[in-house]
Amino acid sequence: MDSLLKHMVDMTGHRDHAMLDLSVISAVQELAGAAQTRILSIATVAGQQYLRSRATILSSGEARLEDIQDGALGEPLGPELASCLIEHRSSAEAIGADGRRTLWLPIWFGDKASTCLELRNDKPFCSATIHTVGGIVGVYRNFQNLLDYSERDSLTGLLNRKTFDDQLARMLHSAHEQDPRLPGLAERRQMHGPEKQWLAVVDVDHFKAVNDKFGHLYGDEVLILIANLLQSSFRVQDRVFRFGGEEFVVLLRSTTLENAWKIIERFRTNVENHEFPQVGKVTVSVGFVSISAYESPVVTLGHADQALYYAKSNGRNQACHYDDLVSHGVLQAVASNDTAEFF
Repeated sequence: MDSLLKHMVDMTGHRDHAMLDLSVISAVQELAGAAQTRILSIATVAGQQYLRSRATILSSGEARLEDIQDGALGEPLGPELASCLIEHRSSAEAIGADGRRTLWLPIWFGDKASTCLELRNDKPFCSATIHTVGGIVGVYRNFQNLLDYSERDSLTGLLNRKTFDDQLARMLHSAHEQDPRLPGLAERRQMHGPEKQWLAVVDVDHFKAVNDKFGHLYGDEVLILIANLLQSSFRVQDRVFRFGGEEFVVLLRSTTLENAWKIIERFRTNVENHEFPQVGKVTVSVGFVSISAYESPVVTLGHADQALYYAKSNGRNQACHYDDLVSHGVLQAVASNDTAEFF
């Protein structure tokens, strides 16, 4: 009982989805004695459902977050879990060819489940264990719902401005750990190569004209559809925020400049090719920059904003990379005042 209470306190002490994921699998792993526990996202791509691991813990290790490689669909759903989701059941179980048992518990929000808890073990789970894990899942679901309510923009469902600071601070910390100027990281540099973290600022072109011509109701619909295109165009490990009005910000995790260009251009093209009801065609401009451990959040935001301003001032419907603009002499790199507010 003491262990269960300790885990409940730990779970509800976080104000972050990733840390909540780590807490719940740590609790389930200890209380159920599973060989492996995972939190999975249930993603739908081209009408097919796939499982993407967000966090994992083994019986012999610590809980860890997992990055999903760009373009990876994930693991296809097995028939047992697929039937469970169709029938809106609380759990599904399967026995693999190696005799290992897998137990899935979808996290239901109404009639939808986009997250699933998975336990694997060599022996069957007893009813008391399943009952305890079910209670933990209930606490996890309720607290995840509270986090969503406080972290999400009410119109688009994207992460809001309030949550951005913590997410950027975490990426700056990650960039600091991977910085090649720091000692003792030669082996890690070889693994990650030119991969970096990136910040992109997105602005809807001529959005005021949309509101003036079609009214705010259609303007809001454009923002909702842009938000949907952001979520479908960027990767599951990236973070998308609405800053307010027609402005959005994306934090791209661990990718190369070439792939950052591809991902951002994919989004820009998807918007350009989308037919918005009543409004017709809408475009976006994007400015982006790599995240450096040696620059403050204000400076990083300012550089992305400069690139965005250049994109909007030179034709719109394009993406601009801050460092490219500086290297070509069209922008001048200047020391920024860290007390300035760019947003």
